Amino acid sequence: MTLRIYIVSGEPSGDALGARLLRALREGGPVEAAGVGGELMGAEGVASLFPQSETAVMGVFEVLPRARGLLRRMDETVADILRFRPDAVVTIDSGGFNKGVAKRLIAADCPAVRIHYVAPMVWVWAPGRARRMAGLFDHLMTLWPFEPPLFEREGLPCTFVGHSLVEAEAGDGAAFRARHGIGPECAVVSVLPGSRAGEVRRLLPVFRGTLERLAGDLPGLQVAVPTVGTVADRVRDAVKEWPWPAVVTLGEQEKQGAFAASRAALGASGTVALELALAGVPQVTAYRMNPATALIGRAVIRRRRFCPVNILLDRPVVPELIQGDCRPGPLARALAPLLSDEKARTVQRDAFRELAGRLGGGTRPSLRAAETVRRIVHETHLSSKR
Repeated sequence: MTLRIYIVSGEPSGDALGARLLRALREGGPVEAAGVGGELMGAEGVASLFPQSETAVMGVFEVLPRARGLLRRMDETVADILRFRPDAVVTIDSGGFNKGVAKRLIAADCPAVRIHYVAPMVWVWAPGRARRMAGLFDHLMTLWPFEPPLFEREGLPCTFVGHSLVEAEAGDGAAFRARHGIGPECAVVSVLPGSRAGEVRRLLPVFRGTLERLAGDLPGLQVAVPTVGTVADRVRDAVKEWPWPAVVTLGEQEKQGAFAASRAALGASGTVALELALAGVPQVTAYRMNPATALIGRAVIRRRRFCPVNILLDRPVVPELIQGDCRPGPLARALAPLLSDEKARTVQRDAFRELAGRLGGGTRPSLRAAETVRRIVHETHLSSKR
């Protein structure tokens, strides 16, 4: 039987999960797919209903100016789902948008099973979010083994599938340098300012200032800026005025190549911190959001660590500089040892190997996710026939 699946991914990190899920689903049998995604899901044959950049937004005061457009896109997504008549709707991360889609599917009495992929961070934000998720979805697939109990006690069935980042192929640093004319004597620093326009706008100037403070000690500094289609033009426009050569790249192979060629990295807090850790790149992570959004966040955030590497290892391995600390001076002081001190580099790399050991092993995460989707669809069909 051909599985009909509709995937809704609202941002680039979800696009990568969705693409790997589609590939794994096809290993188990024929699949017809549609949805909302980015360039990676597009490469898997899913022509996005609308550009993913329209939903890649985070923060109360960032969302408000775009609320009407987002609500319209929710309605269009649900209408497309109803036309497609899928067996399952898999929504990936992007909680605000995907919860709106789920509510509308329930109101429309859509028979497709609703599966959400990537749990909201209820250990950081108010735990009431777990209760609300239970009323919207039939099943939750989590990235981390400690998450299912947080949702199962609210009545939401869960399956820990793991993070498919562990499936990324290692990059070839020498080939990356050769492709971009970077000599072996050059010190490459990867700069990753995020996948949303607001992140790029707020972080790139700070990252430039950070490198200006370090450039004197880095002869032949070369900057690699792996980015995604949603913000690529904005990133290119910003870095073309930088005083050092800056290579802006797209695609998984180029990103992994940049990581393999890099001495260290400076990135936005989020999934990319895990990607860098799994690639063994010493790093500093930073984040700065709209001040009003940050004020609300401070009222509800339940813990001090934000970098997923530090959360999962439960200790401060990666320096994380947030809001007022996200300034060139503090960032330069945190990054400098990772460029010149082998002991500091080794401490991070040893911790990253520990992290990889916790995340890897056994069945591929994308295959576990695919098997979960097929199982839930099969069980739902059996139940409906009784």
